[in-house]
Amino acid sequence: EQKRERERGRRQKNRSGGSKMTTRLKRNRHKRGHVSAGHGRVGKHRKHPSGRGNAGGQHHHRILFDKYHPGYFGKVGMRHFHKQKNHYHCPIINLDKIWTLLGEEARLQAAKASGKAAVIDVTKYGIFKVLGKGDLPKQPVVVRAKFVSKLAEKKIKEVGGAVQLIA
Repeated sequence: EQKRERERGRRQKNRSGGSKMTTRLKRNRHKRGHVSAGHGRVGKHRKHPSGRGNAGGQHHHRILFDKYHPGYFGKVGMRHFHKQKNHYHCPIINLDKIWTLLGEEARLQAAKASGKAAVIDVTKYGIFKVLGKGDLPKQPVVVRAKFVSKLAEKKIKEVGGAVQLIA
C-alpha cells in the first residue's frame, strides 16, 4: 500500500512551478550538516554584494565592461527629428527575380513573340528600385521603375532590353 502511494507521488506533476528535479537528488541534501553550505565562513553568502544586474558599469565594474563590452556606453550618429519612414521607403528587386513578377508562362509567351519585348512595370508590384544581382534570360525586356542601378541597366541592355524611368 505504502509503495503504491510513493509511486503515485513520484508520477504526479510538479505543481510548484520549480525544477522537475526530485528533492533527494539536489546538492543541498548533501550539504546538510555543513554550516556554511559551500559559501565559506569568512566571506559569507550575502544577497547582492556588487549590485543587481548591470550596476556599476561605469564605476566598480568598469574594467569588465571595457574589456568585454567596448562601446556599451554613449551615443553614435545623428538624431533625426520627426523621421517619416515614408521618405525612405524604397523596396528593391534584383534582376534574377524580376521575371517572377510575371511568371514563367508569361516569359515563355514573350520569348515566342518575336520583335516584341515584355514590359515589366515593377511599381505595380510595390517595388521602386531594380538592382543588378544575378542573370537575365537571353530575351529582351522593358523594365519600368523609379530607380535602376548602373549594373542592372547594363545587364538589361545586354539582353536587348530597355529601361524606362517613371516618376
